[in-house]
This record gives sequence, structure tokens and C-alpha cells, in this order.
Amino acid sequence: MSLLVIGLSHHRAPIDVLERAALDETRRARLATLASQSDDVVESVVVSTCNRTEIYAEVGTFHGAVADLTDALVEATLVSRDQLREHLDLQYGEAAVAHVFNVAAGLDSMAVGESQILAQLREALALSQSEGHVGPTLNALVQRALRAGKRVHTDTDIDAVSRSLVSTGLDLAEQHVGPLSGAHVLVIGAGAMSGLAATTAARRGAGSLTVLNRTLARAEALAARLDASAVDTTRLTDALARADVVISCTGSAGLVVQLADVADAQVARGGGRQAYVDLALPHDVASEVAGLRGVLRVGLAELGQAVDGASTSPEVDRARAIVAEEVSRHSTERAASAAAPAVRAMREAAQQVMERELDRLHQRTPQMSDREREEVRLAMHRIVEKLLHGPTVRVKEMAVDGRIGEYEEAIRQLFDLHSDGGLR
Repeated sequence: MSLLVIGLSHHRAPIDVLERAALDETRRARLATLASQSDDVVESVVVSTCNRTEIYAEVGTFHGAVADLTDALVEATLVSRDQLREHLDLQYGEAAVAHVFNVAAGLDSMAVGESQILAQLREALALSQSEGHVGPTLNALVQRALRAGKRVHTDTDIDAVSRSLVSTGLDLAEQHVGPLSGAHVLVIGAGAMSGLAATTAARRGAGSLTVLNRTLARAEALAARLDASAVDTTRLTDALARADVVISCTGSAGLVVQLADVADAQVARGGGRQAYVDLALPHDVASEVAGLRGVLRVGLAELGQAVDGASTSPEVDRARAIVAEEVSRHSTERAASAAAPAVRAMREAAQQVMERELDRLHQRTPQMSDREREEVRLAMHRIVEKLLHGPTVRVKEMAVDGRIGEYEEAIRQLFDLHSDGGLR
């Protein structure tokens, strides 16, 4: 079995393709079901964020799994097969394992070093567990990757040097409307990303803050933590007219802020400058808004360009070193686990030979004392251990190289073992 990662990410796919690949809960569940139905997929996790839509799968065969999972992506997303093939990201084996660790550490994100991915990956694992798509192999991998990601944020200062998409968006907004301290900020949405956006705006000294959400209770719950006001979507027109900066990240399948909404807001404001920071995928704010006088609209494409370059800091280098160490440790542990049956069979065979020879010796030398018999047993045990030390080390090395099958067959032939590990 080997790990396969297949899907779309910001590295190869443009934002418009990522938008079509973005999954709501229904389509995410559909993709998870389709992935699990492949005969070549043993375990799977679907990860869908604003940076990526990917499947992490433990597979029996490479080509069969790639074909089946490509079909699943085409059916569950709105991306055509030709576009999917053009922009598809694919990693296999150890490269796929390293990818999962880099994702968990935020090193593969559009905003390098961001920490939100930890919660997103943890949620993806929990959903896959609840649906019965995860077994011991993927569970151990993702849990280890999550611990590695947490260690990156604990043992380095990457949080201090990485630029989140929210912070970058607010920087661009300030350049357009002026200092945030004199601005009214409207956050549309009340999910995890909206909470981060509202918290970041409050910490940066926003003059005032409003949270707007379809469910008023959720907007009120978020607003209560930040000394902000809360309104529901029926108040969108008034809320837009008041706002100098609008941050939207709802996860809605359609537009939340139409061109006409912003045009009306501009009339009500007398043409006063506004900045719209659209963190959603698919996007919440109509792209045509950028053509209105006095209005700035920045989406994920612009934000991605603005945060590009953060991957070269010394703290990111330290983070990469930690991830490399954790990947190596995981691979070693997995190899040891894979090698265990072969090592056990080899040692059990040797133990059986030793016990037979001891029994024969005892029958021929009834005059030996118990102490002498124990000394003989210990001597034979030491000989067996020394003879098996080299093969034991070698089997673990071959497990790391993915060649454990060759070694197991060689052991069966050399020791004349049954398939269950016992002597013939």
C-alpha cells in the first residue's frame, strides 16, 4: 500500500478553476463517497479549503486509483476532465507523505505559514472518520502531520513573519481607504475564517465593527466576543453603505454582494472610498465591483500575489527542517511496522530450530545440571541474536525503500516457512 495525493491547488490551478472545484458540504460528501467506492482505494480523506481540493488516499495500485479518483473529482466538482488534467496535482509514496506534512504546517498554503489549515485538516479527518473512510494508516499519518504542524507553530516564530490573507487584505484596504482606526469594518459571514477576519480587524484597531450573517444568532455570538454589532442579511444594503472596509468569506455557492448592491452603497455614501476583501471560494463579491469609481476589490488571486515571497524567511526554513525531521520519523515508524511481520517470522523460525536442538541435547545428556542447561540456552540465544541482527536491520531498511515484499519472500524461501510464518 502507498499514499496518493490527487487534486487541485493554488500552485497549478488558477483561481477560476479552484472556484469551480470548491466543495460545499453536499459535494464534499459526494466526493468522499465516490473515492471510497474505488476498488483500489483502501482509505481516504477529502481536504477542501480556499487553497485546494485534494484527496489523500491509501491505495493498492497507482494507475487504477488515479483513474478512479480523477473520475470522482470530475463528477463531484464543476471542473471538466480536460481542465482537471491540465491543472492536476499528483504525489505518490514518500512525496505524498511529505505533502501532507507540509500542508499541515502551512508551508504549502497560499499564505505560507498560516495556521488555519490545522483546524481545516483536523475537521477533514474527523469527517472522514465519521463516514468510515479512514483506517489506521491514514489516521496515523494525518494525526502525526497535525502534531508536526502544531510543533512548527510552537517551536518557530513563523506566526510573526508569515502574512495571513486577512492581514494582507487589510493592508491593501488601508492603502485605499486610509488608517483602519478611522474606518468602519463589515465582516460578512460567521464561520472560522470570518471569525479570524473580525478578530484581526479588531486587534488592528478598527474604528468600529459589524458582523453580518444569514443567521443572526451566529452573528451575535461572534460580535459579542469583539464588542461589535450584529445584523442579518436583510440589512445588507444599509450595512454596505456604512462600511469603509468589507471582508466577506461565507462559503456560499453564489454571489453574496452583487454589483448593484455596491453601486447603491456608493450612491448612499456619496462616492466615498470603499475596499472589498473577498476571501471566499467561490467568490462572494461580484468581480465587476472593481470597475466602480472609488471601490477597491481584492480577491484570492490578488492576495496570493501580495503574500508571495514569505516562503524565503529564516523561520520558514526552520519550519521546513522540522517538517523534514517529522516526515523521516513517520517513515521510519511506518517501515518498522511494515517490517514487523517479517522480523517476527524470522525470529520465530530461529526460535523453533533452537528449541528442537536444545531438546535433542537434553535427551542425549541427561547428566547435565539445570545450571549447565541454562548456560547452553543462553549461549545459543546469543548466537541466534548475533546471526539475526544484520538481517533484522536490513529488513527495516528495505521496508523504508518499499521493498519489504522481496524480503518477506526471501525469508520464506531461506527458512522454508509456511505463509503463516511457521516452519514447514
